[in-house]
Amino acid sequence: MKKKASVLWVDLEMTGLEVERDRILEVAAIGTDWEFNEIVRMEGVVKVPEELMKERMVGEFWEKNAKARDGLMKQNKKGISTEEMDEKLRKWIDESFVESAITTDPTYQGKIILAGNSVYNDKKFIEKEWPLVSERLHYRMLDVSAWKVVFQARNKFFTKKEEHRAMDDILGSISELKYYMEKIK
Repeated sequence: MKKKASVLWVDLEMTGLEVERDRILEVAAIGTDWEFNEIVRMEGVVKVPEELMKERMVGEFWEKNAKARDGLMKQNKKGISTEEMDEKLRKWIDESFVESAITTDPTYQGKIILAGNSVYNDKKFIEKEWPLVSERLHYRMLDVSAWKVVFQARNKFFTKKEEHRAMDDILGSISELKYYMEKIK
């Protein structure tokens, strides 16, 4: 029997950060155990109107990250609809994750813990665009950003590449949390 994951690590790349105006472009998802060892992964591209990308992917951030912007724009034609991605991710979650993120705690009721850096923002986009995925997520999240704040205040820094591509970013987030966990030991 194949081992199932307990923690859902997600990173999204969007046209911007405004939930009401922007859209998800790319998703990377990794399922890990509670030691943060990778068990399963998937990636996907969501096709959005080209006009929206040209309108929203402007300004200082996108100029500074032109390589990421250009890569996201180039792959857009290969994407699938938001609805198709919602269904694809839901099926992947159902096949890949244990029934409950923390089986000894009944409050989790079969919901999955979402993890990542500033993952609350990704969750807002998931709630808006992917209702099938959203209904599988617990309200509690594992946000690496909170750890970052504590460790930076103590002058212990983790340097993560800022690629602004979903898979690179989520792998960096897992490495970052492992780094902090080692500091605690």
